[in-house]
Amino acid sequence: MSITRLIASDDVSALTALLRVNREFLAPWDPARSEDFFTTDGQQAVIRDDLRLYARGSKLPHVIVDDDGQVTGRITLNGIVRGAFQSCALSYWVDASRNGRGLATRAVREIVQVAFEDLGLHRVQAETLLHNVRSRRVLERNGFRQFGVAPEYLNIAGRWQDHAMYQVVKAPQAG
Repeated sequence: MSITRLIASDDVSALTALLRVNREFLAPWDPARSEDFFTTDGQQAVIRDDLRLYARGSKLPHVIVDDDGQVTGRITLNGIVRGAFQSCALSYWVDASRNGRGLATRAVREIVQVAFEDLGLHRVQAETLLHNVRSRRVLERNGFRQFGVAPEYLNIAGRWQDHAMYQVVKAPQAG
């Protein structure tokens, strides 16, 4: 059973509610967000922009769903680059009340498979704060290997913070 699916405009209400409930939980891991981000209109705009980039082939925005089909978070392949690079960056989050149940691990496994098999990408990169042990474990369980540390890489929670850089590369085809 699939644990991710393409985001849809019908997901606005569920995502708005989840983001409001998880605002404090996600704050240490996210960029500072405007008040509008946590509104229905704000999420409509986010989804509309994500689907526009999806149509152009530069983003794959999915929601994470539980076994009952309820939206529990988001997972996205960002900045899809073709040509010689064939790479993208991964981001994800799961509702705090559903953490520790393997949803993120399963969602990452599934979306990496989509990246390699359906999109034909060669590499998926992910960045995480150095102290985000849970996210690092999710990545490592899915074959990601740390390849460096980027000083002051992203402005998260209102300040520039160092990030561990991870990647997974598609296994060569047997031939």
